[in-house]
Amino acid sequence: MSQKNETLSLFLAAVITIGFIFGGLWFLMERWAQINGTVPKPSETGNTSNTSNPLNQFVNRCNVANLPEGTFNYGGSTTWAPIRKEADSVLQSLCPRFILRYTQPPSGQPGSGTGIRMLIDNQLAFSQSSRSVKAEENAEAKQKEFSLKEIPVAIDGIAIAVNQSLNIPGLTVAQLKDIYTGKITNWQEVGGLNLPITVYSRSKEAGGTAEFFVENILNKENFGTNVSYINTTTEAVRKVAASPGGIYYASAPEIVPQCMIKSIPLGRTSGQFVPPYQEPFIPPSECPNKRNQLNSQAFRSGDYAITRNLFIIVKQNNQTDQQAGEAYANWLLTPQGQELIEKAGFVRLK
Repeated sequence: MSQKNETLSLFLAAVITIGFIFGGLWFLMERWAQINGTVPKPSETGNTSNTSNPLNQFVNRCNVANLPEGTFNYGGSTTWAPIRKEADSVLQSLCPRFILRYTQPPSGQPGSGTGIRMLIDNQLAFSQSSRSVKAEENAEAKQKEFSLKEIPVAIDGIAIAVNQSLNIPGLTVAQLKDIYTGKITNWQEVGGLNLPITVYSRSKEAGGTAEFFVENILNKENFGTNVSYINTTTEAVRKVAASPGGIYYASAPEIVPQCMIKSIPLGRTSGQFVPPYQEPFIPPSECPNKRNQLNSQAFRSGDYAITRNLFIIVKQNNQTDQQAGEAYANWLLTPQGQELIEKAGFVRLK
């Protein structure tokens, strides 16, 4: 063989060898990327026919039972925002083929009621709610040939926010009702100073918390004419902080750790007040270095006067939407899901 031919053969052999090396590296890198969810999987490219392939099962790190693949619109309660932040992000990282998209209502403020309305109108796969489904909502759903199922996943308390300067031992549920129906208008009537009460609430139409409050605290009576309506808890906290006689109610995780205002104890009867925070109370002057923590034990035992469940609302229509909602709720009830709910500031159900 001539020296020229020998050189050419060596060059070709080197090219082939390098090709094999880079081909092997490319294959390994692609497998690593798929395992870590950084490249499209079959469902993301429109190909779902290979889900039973053992290789796909190896690539898929999601171990959530019966979780379907695809993009699912969900929405509802603003109380759920901390859970969406803590738990949903973890589920998305574990199961990148199950894509959740929080969807705002076409009009009005987001809330439990608007979420259930969107669910009935087939704008959501499932919804999150801080109240139970109403009989009339279920009746409307049945007209569309499905029913609504509520799955409890967490416990929440309703905390009462007042101005830092207000000094009262607490309120009974009956006194709270009288304040919000306009029968009590001065803090002097419940053991405080001679100071007019400035009452704040979200509208009953917007939020599940307000609906729950009307149903269970006001016994379906209307808010008094003394109530000023606000859109968000953030806005209400600022107003109470600026109003010496201010009062507002909201989900305990939204109120108890706040620095601008303070939460007060509640009781079913006078003299038996239970705080929504763990004692000893941390005064606002020590916040934010220290923050009050939820009185989870009192919420779970029912010693605290106003508690409720948080629900996933599912369409029972034997379709993928039902599968998505039930699988999502069941995951939240696993030890991992319950731990994340607790991290979000709520009380675990299990």
